[in-house]
Amino acid sequence: MNSKSLPEIHATLGTLLRRPYEYMSVWLYAELAKLGFDDVRPAYSAVLRNMPLGGARVVDLAARAGMTKQSMGYLVDQMQAAGLLEIAPDPHDKRANTVKLTARGEEVVNASIELSRQGEAYLSTLVGEGKIKQLRNILQEIYQHLEESGDGRK
Repeated sequence: MNSKSLPEIHATLGTLLRRPYEYMSVWLYAELAKLGFDDVRPAYSAVLRNMPLGGARVVDLAARAGMTKQSMGYLVDQMQAAGLLEIAPDPHDKRANTVKLTARGEEVVNASIELSRQGEAYLSTLVGEGKIKQLRNILQEIYQHLEESGDGRK
């Protein structure tokens, strides 16, 4: 009996993109834990990837992440409790709050970026630096086309 799923058997582009991402994600969060960030969950990446430098309202973070406001609010609450985010009144809208990274949250982002670079360097040892650069260029080109055409989620 074959234990592979249909997308794995057919090697769809989605599978080929997702599997390496999943491997890198598992590795990155294990490495973050070794650095003392063992309370940082993969789900938090929806916030961390979409957080502007000056902070954002929950509704704006949710829109950027393609999530409901309620789901984003849940993550924000968890991350605030973990000391990764702070919530303050929005200076432009007294009815709203702004979410910002704490110093610890910034440490997690910086560590994640450095670990991502290390992961990319490791992949270069597997297939060669030239192929990784080529892959990056192709993915950036696809991303740019999707953003320009409005076909992306955001």
